[in-house]
Amino acid sequence: MRNCFLCAIILDMLQLNAKDLKKIIMIGDRILIKPTKPTTKTDAGLYLPQGMHKTEELRTGYIIKVGPGYPIPMLQDEDEPWKDKTDSVKYVPLQPKAGDLAIYQQNSVFDLVFNGEEYVIATNRGIFMLIREEDLI
Repeated sequence: MRNCFLCAIILDMLQLNAKDLKKIIMIGDRILIKPTKPTTKTDAGLYLPQGMHKTEELRTGYIIKVGPGYPIPMLQDEDEPWKDKTDSVKYVPLQPKAGDLAIYQQNSVFDLVFNGEEYVIATNRGIFMLIREEDLI
């Protein structure tokens, strides 16, 4: 598990408030996840040691913010001078959406503490499965 020490320093320097979470913009295929509280008891009723959940490979959490996706290279049509030349970047959108429950790999995320709340930044590749409450049909 890697810590995002630089992210913590930057957020401390900026002194952001809880309402400033809306100002955070995720870049590329990055996803901001609020981890769910891990269970402290097994199905049989045994209590787990305090640090046990940190060694689990798979974790769950709710998606808070999603980046725009994978950038698509711009094609240059030099043989068509009448076409507008725009510099707008186009993206292949990501499948996760805000509010989805994500199952992700613990060792492929960066930990982030923002206003005393724990978050993780994951890439699209580190998420194995999504659970969406709305009907997909």
